[in-house]
Amino acid sequence: MGIVKISDELHEELRKASSAMVRSINSQAEYWIKMGMLAETNPTMTYSEIIREQLRLVDVKLSDAINE
Repeated sequence: MGIVKISDELHEELRKASSAMVRSINSQAEYWIKMGMLAETNPTMTYSEIIREQLRLVDVKLSDAINE
């Protein structure tokens, strides 16, 4: 584990987002970092496509969850 320095303004937005998304501040930061890395390495994919692909990779069956 390391320490990452961010601005006070970004930390405040991170705190608010983590509350809205029901994640810890660290989990929200990790999510944003992961999504940013995925977006940079897959510039032609939309956010929705990236999410769908990540769910597919861990074998989440969206149709099963929606139809229940």
